[in-house]
Amino acid sequence: MLRRLILTDFRNHPALSLAPAPGFVVLTGENGDGKTNVLEAVSLLAPGRGLRGVRLGEVARQGGAGGFGVAATLGDGVELATGTQPAAPERRLVRIQGAAAAATALADWLTVLWLTPAMDRLFVEAAGDRRRFLDRLTLALFPAHATHATRYEAAMRARNRLLADLAAGGRPDPAWLAALEAQMAEHGAALDAGRRELVAALSERVAAVPEGVFARAGIGLAGDGAGDLAARLAAGRRRDAAAGRALDGPHRADLSVTHLGKGQAAALCSTGEQKALLLGIVLAHAELVAERRGAPPVLLLDEVAAHLDPRRRAALFERLEGRGQVWMTGTEPALFQDVSGSLLALPL
Repeated sequence: MLRRLILTDFRNHPALSLAPAPGFVVLTGENGDGKTNVLEAVSLLAPGRGLRGVRLGEVARQGGAGGFGVAATLGDGVELATGTQPAAPERRLVRIQGAAAAATALADWLTVLWLTPAMDRLFVEAAGDRRRFLDRLTLALFPAHATHATRYEAAMRARNRLLADLAAGGRPDPAWLAALEAQMAEHGAALDAGRRELVAALSERVAAVPEGVFARAGIGLAGDGAGDLAARLAAGRRRDAAAGRALDGPHRADLSVTHLGKGQAAALCSTGEQKALLLGIVLAHAELVAERRGAPPVLLLDEVAAHLDPRRRAALFERLEGRGQVWMTGTEPALFQDVSGSLLALPL
C-alpha cells in the first residue's frame, strides 16, 4: 500500500500531498478536479506508461517547468519516485530508495492494477489493447515479465530495421539477423510462458468464484505461441521485410474472453455484461496476486461505482473489503457512504 503520495507539476496538480489510509481511498470532486490524474500518478509507480498510456511529455503540467514528479512512501517504508526533467521531457527517471533504477524494477516493489471507463470496450477494440491488459495482469504475478517484454521489443525493432534494408535491396548480415531472432525467441518464450501460466491460474480462480452479481469469464490465449520462433522468423524474413514488421511471434497474441453463463464471446455481449466480465476478471486477479505474492495489489477503480446499480455496488464494496488498498473516484460522495477509509474531496 501507499502511505504517502506526493505529486509535483503532474497534470492539473502543481503540488499535492496525500496520506492515504489502508483499505479504501476515495477521491471525490467535480469533473476536472483531477481525480483520475491522481490515479494515473499512482499507476506510473509501476512499469509502463500508466493507465492512460500517453507520452510522458503529456503528463507534465501545462504552464509548469516542463517536467513532473511522482513520489511515494510504501507501507514498509520503501520510497519510490518517477518523473522527468524539463530538458528531457520524454526520458523517464526512476529512483528506488534514492538510487537510480530501471522502470522495470518498480514491479519488484509495488503491484498496481486499474480499471477505467476507457477500458469498457476492451473486448471489441484492437487486439493490442487486450494484449497490453493481459501483460499487466501477467506482470503482477511475474515481475520479470517487464524485462522480457522490453528485450523482446528491442530485438524486434532492431530486426525490423535490418529487414527494411533488405526490402530496399540491401544485404543485411545474416548472422546479425539470426542473433536478433534468437533473442526474440528466448524472450518471446518467456513472455508466452508467463501469459499462459497467468491465464491458467486466473481461469481456475474465476471458475472457483460462486455465481454472483458479476459474470464469470472464460479466459484463453489466442496465438501460435513461441515454439520454434527463431526458425519461423528466419523462414519469414522476406515476408516480414515486405510487410515492414514481424508477422509472427508473441507480440501478435490475443486474450480471448467468453461469458461462461451464456457460452458467448465477450465481444458479442452487451456493454453492461462486458463491464461485469471485466470487473470480475480484475477482482479475481487481485485475489490471485494476493495469494501468490503474499501481498494484495493496489487497485485503481476510476468511476466504477457510478456505473453499478446499488446491489452490484454493495457487492463490489463487500468483496473488496479487507483486500488491500483500493483507490476509487466519483463525483458523488453519497455513492461511497458504506465505505470505510480515506474520503478525500478534491481540490485539496
